[in-house]
Amino acid sequence: MTKKLNIDPINTWINNEKDPLIISGPCSAETYDQLFETCKQLKSHGINLMRAGVWKPRTRPGTFEGNGEEALKWISDIKKELDVQFTVEVANTNHIELALKYGIDILWIGARTTVNPFSVQEIADSLKGTDTPILIKNPINPDLSLWMGALERINKAGINKLGAIHRGFSMTGKSKYRYVPMWKIAIDLKSNLPNLPVICDPSHICGNRDMIFETSQKALDLGYDGLIIESHIDPDNAWSDAKQQITPKTLSKMKKDLKVKSTKEKEKSYQHLLNEIRENIDDVDKEIIDIISKRIGLVEKIGEFKKEQDLTTFQVDRWNEIFKSRIDWAIEKGLEKDFIEDLYKVIHLGSINVQNKIINKKKANFKI
Repeated sequence: MTKKLNIDPINTWINNEKDPLIISGPCSAETYDQLFETCKQLKSHGINLMRAGVWKPRTRPGTFEGNGEEALKWISDIKKELDVQFTVEVANTNHIELALKYGIDILWIGARTTVNPFSVQEIADSLKGTDTPILIKNPINPDLSLWMGALERINKAGINKLGAIHRGFSMTGKSKYRYVPMWKIAIDLKSNLPNLPVICDPSHICGNRDMIFETSQKALDLGYDGLIIESHIDPDNAWSDAKQQITPKTLSKMKKDLKVKSTKEKEKSYQHLLNEIRENIDDVDKEIIDIISKRIGLVEKIGEFKKEQDLTTFQVDRWNEIFKSRIDWAIEKGLEKDFIEDLYKVIHLGSINVQNKIINKKKANFKI
């Protein structure tokens, strides 16, 4: 059962006068001049909440790993000079102590830290008695429980100004994304914690500046509360993640082109129409459930047959036949190939599980 978290509405701890909410700034605080000029340009385009990497957790040593406390000094000066707020990543208690010392407004916990409950608990313990807002990125691996567990640990420490950042997940195989978004996991998170603000990080999801707009728009279409986008005055020469950063000017244009959708209907007449369509969807879903039940009944008969014949539950020829024919049928109906592929992988795996239970079911021993 999901534990209800005590979370303050995001508009009570982030001052955002214009939609959409955008947090922006360079991947890394490289030099004072680079950071100041980037923030100055972002400020001129109406962005007041900056991000900057102070400590950079790199996959391998020997590359730029941030300027640490020196960068925090720059941030402290820039905050006063430009009247802006800042959020930075923290990964341990020392980071938190220094970030709070230099007046960082919002902290975020990165994906490499979220994956480790021990590290999250240490951070939670060090935050007790503070009132600093915390954003938690999803863990690197696609594990909803880890993400929710990190949020619960921080909330249990008394942090009510709490939000999540969806930055995508590491997956094997080829993908157009740097980190596959796997939108369903973020949707499941929001379904379990409806009062939790969720912010999308299209920069890390995409790893490519050319895809940032479409990914940002999809996030807003799904009802995300905001975006965190990396921006740099000279992206091509950035010291880290050059390909996924955009200029403040590009971000400004993107911000104007993004469309924020409402969660409520503009007119009551539309609510009536929407309810009618939803009732029709409910009826169709009942039919789908009924059909799935009938399919499972047939699968059980096949399971009994395979048990009698000592056959394996998974038969590759049959699977290939199902996979190809169902996709062909779906394409004829104008359905998306990827959707049907995912759907039938789930259906076929469920069928195999049903058959395994039948085949492995032991016969009852009767004593006469």
